[in-house]
Amino acid sequence: MNSTNTINNTVTTLLTNAISSAMPYLEYRELMRNLVANNKSTGIVQTDALANYTMLNDKRMKRLDKTTKLPDATIGKIKQVKAKTTWLVLTESWCGDAAQSMPVMQKFADQNPNIDVKVILRDENLELMNHFLYNNTLSIPRLIAFNEDTQEVIGDWGPRPSKLTKIVEDFKAKNGGLTPEFKQDLQVWYNKDKGQNTIEDLTQLLALE
Repeated sequence: MNSTNTINNTVTTLLTNAISSAMPYLEYRELMRNLVANNKSTGIVQTDALANYTMLNDKRMKRLDKTTKLPDATIGKIKQVKAKTTWLVLTESWCGDAAQSMPVMQKFADQNPNIDVKVILRDENLELMNHFLYNNTLSIPRLIAFNEDTQEVIGDWGPRPSKLTKIVEDFKAKNGGLTPEFKQDLQVWYNKDKGQNTIEDLTQLLALE
């Protein structure tokens, strides 16, 4: 067996094990509400800042769960998916980008029982996360689209919508990192985009024949 096959088999094993123990989206939302009630976040490290981010993210997700709408053309494509597909999301409660994109992911799953959004925590699943790094970093969220019928990875997505990713990379190249002011600009971008770029990106992950 060559090394590529070994890597593929390792990833498949890690994925199937993670999926079997992963939370459904609604269970993750309940976890976030409980964390907020106890002024906590996911993860071993607990700080007031992480707890505050978790609280803000819970509010964002509550709003987006109610307001996110998919275009009719997108719904039509989603309904064409016949392969049993799991969208496994690695995240943490304090992640602002995850709060913006995960409600959109669940809207896709709501349209077709063949798509199932499952959630695991990054820091509890670093071995799997290390196979899906973004630019060699542990950036989240990371969505892994897994075809349950063929036991193959269809693709992955994250940590941000494609258009925003370019904006962020250009800013980093020019300034060496993200400033607090720029992070506020990211939220403005998300509010204006209303999930449309995320919808466009996720459509590319659909297991269409």
